[in-house]
Order: sequence, then structure tokens, then C-alpha cells
Amino acid sequence: MIIRNAGVGDSADIVELLAQLGYPGTQAFVPEKIERLLGHRDAELLVAEDGGRLLGFIGLHFMVQLALPGDFCRITYFCVSDSARGSGVGQALEEAAASLAAARGCDRLEVHCHERRADAHRFYYRQGYEESPKYLMKRCQR
Repeated sequence: MIIRNAGVGDSADIVELLAQLGYPGTQAFVPEKIERLLGHRDAELLVAEDGGRLLGFIGLHFMVQLALPGDFCRITYFCVSDSARGSGVGQALEEAAASLAAARGCDRLEVHCHERRADAHRFYYRQGYEESPKYLMKRCQR
């Protein structure tokens, strides 16, 4: 298995993984989103691949903390194929993310994970994540 930067050519596999994650119907816009991520200096999109088969991906954004010495990295999307779960793919992707974050001066990784994703919570706890108080959001009107 190798961990590498994603490319637009990975779009179809990422669309399939997003559907497994509960986000169907993304094929119309995922290629353009990947292009935008590739061009964003504070974002990374990594994939795990084995034998030409995409097993998972992790999206990252690096954020400057104005009032603290270190910055932080937010995991934006993280998915391992249903068929590859439990095989170390998620751990390899998370470790690659942690290494990138440290290399960019981040002192922590953050992830927002919906309460319905109990299996994902167990994974994050095993990786050493802790709960953080509140997460608030407001939808933007377009």
C-alpha cells in the first residue's frame, strides 16, 4: 500500500468512497473540487492505494492560529473503503496526516465527526484523539 497525493484522475474512486460515507451523487462536482484542493496552498488530499485500487482518502486543511504558537490541521473528509476497513489503511492515512501537520508547524489535528458515526469515533479514540467541547455552525445563505 502507498500513500500519495490525490489527482483529478482519482475522482471516480473518490466519488464511490463518498457514496459509502453517505454522500451519494457527487460525481458532477468532485473533479472540480479536487482541482481546487490541489491548487490550495493550505490543503492536501491524500489517498491510500494498493495494486491500482484506491482504498481510502483523507482531506486536510492547515489553519493559522493567530494567538497561539502552533497552527492546527483539520481533517475535512476521511474515508476508508468498506472492504478495507480494519486492515490498517485508516491508521496509515491518519499517520501520514499527522506527519504532514507536524512538518507544517501544527501542534494538533482536529476532526468534526457526526455523532451517528460511532465506528469512526472508536477509530479516533484509538488514535489518541480526545473530545473537545462545542462545535457550532451557521449555514451561509446564497
